[in-house]
Amino acid sequence: MKNVYNELTIKLPEEFVDFIADFVANISDGVEIAQDKIIVRSENSVEHIQKAVESLVASLGGDMDISYTIEQKENRDWIESYQNSIKPIEVGKFYIYPSWYEKKEGKINIKIDPALAFGSGHHATTFSCLEAISEIVKGDERVLDIGCGSGILGLACYKLGCSVELCDTDPISVDSCDANFELNGAEYEALWEGSANQAKGEYDIVIANIIADVLKFIVNDIKKVLKEDGILILSGILDKKESQVTEVYSDLKLLDRKLKDEWVTLIYQKV
Repeated sequence: MKNVYNELTIKLPEEFVDFIADFVANISDGVEIAQDKIIVRSENSVEHIQKAVESLVASLGGDMDISYTIEQKENRDWIESYQNSIKPIEVGKFYIYPSWYEKKEGKINIKIDPALAFGSGHHATTFSCLEAISEIVKGDERVLDIGCGSGILGLACYKLGCSVELCDTDPISVDSCDANFELNGAEYEALWEGSANQAKGEYDIVIANIIADVLKFIVNDIKKVLKEDGILILSGILDKKESQVTEVYSDLKLLDRKLKDEWVTLIYQKV
């Protein structure tokens, strides 16, 4: 182990901390979350992480009050410190917990190590999607999870008895999803690097927890793979961008809308 490491501190509004931290976890092994900042630590360079966050912020509108500081520090056991900061969470039928905690009786347990990739259940978009899955999924559906990140949403569907396929344009997320399925003793039907345009056939349920701009961009691919009477769960939508999404999905029937911490989840049916 090296004697020094690089530390990137990202200061930003409190309401965006969890969302940006989940994104950063795709490309970093150690992320610590505070009230108004995110601390990323790595023995390698962290400059690419800053650039990735800058690109994400620009896609969200670019008007966020955010600052970055990079420092080199002496090494210590910051992984243990990070693990101590991550707590389990209950959502509907599910109990989401990291591998250093025990499972919970009476709940559907999903083991996720948050440092691996997007989605540990704590962020509003993931939380709302898990709520929707808990309410909607019967257990015999064919499911496609687009932008699967950690695989948490696909895992939730699998544990309810579904046949699950997943994809993500980020190869690190694909690897992390695979690892988390293995961690849970779960099996997917297919997992690929890419998007919905590579899917084969139609699905009873399609889930896309991405961001509004991407949901608009792949709207035709999503509608093409959704069965008649199928359910579509869209999330990752800032409330100020909601109308841009609802406009392009207006031919579907809106069944439900969930709002949590300025983030919107929309549940549609293809009729």
